[in-house]
Amino acid sequence: MLPSTPPPDYARIKVVNSFHELISTPFGDGVNALCWQRELPHGFSEIVERLGINDGIITLDDSRLNGLKLSDAGRAAVEILIADQQGLRAHGLAPTLDCICGYPRDEENGAVSTDVYSFHVDSAPVPTDTYLCSYAGAASEGLRNDEAQRRVDIPKTRAELLKLFGGQDDGDFLDFLNENCYDLHYAAAPDALPFSFGLGNLWRIATLHPGSPVPPCIHRAPETLPGRSPRLLLIS
Repeated sequence: MLPSTPPPDYARIKVVNSFHELISTPFGDGVNALCWQRELPHGFSEIVERLGINDGIITLDDSRLNGLKLSDAGRAAVEILIADQQGLRAHGLAPTLDCICGYPRDEENGAVSTDVYSFHVDSAPVPTDTYLCSYAGAASEGLRNDEAQRRVDIPKTRAELLKLFGGQDDGDFLDFLNENCYDLHYAAAPDALPFSFGLGNLWRIATLHPGSPVPPCIHRAPETLPGRSPRLLLIS
């Protein structure tokens, strides 16, 4: 949930009151994250339990959701999942709904981890935004821009990456950082306070793209811990 006491960079987050506001409110004046806060009914955890997933990631379509044997609460949750996706598709988006036990980890012990457990920003060659909602399990986490530093701008890390590149700190090196997504990942400041996106809230966050009027929103997937319930996540 959003904090009751606004931190210094809280102005980057704007709470909206409807789906229409979420999709139509422009980013600007530093705001790079819009949140439609919702108190959804129970039933989403029941969906996860009925799926019985214990490894990896599966993508759920409407037919699989409708085929689950659920209580009235579970059925109400299915209706919300389908309605959220239909709303996004009606505006030209392509949402996916995943049940996630864990994402692949970056297997290389390099200077910069590039998996989704690392704080990062999304990027695109054209103007676009990211929409996401956590319905069950652990929620996505955000990091305020003034509490973060690009890992490639940390001298020690940059030196390690330059050694890996094997060349000079020039345009080719910048291309190397970009091609490997190193320049999209961030380190939290020692006193940083990451925030939870919360369950049930539908977010629209800014991405890194040409001409963006605001900095991209820094976020990450929550840690996969033993005994933690799988996540139910919509993303577009």
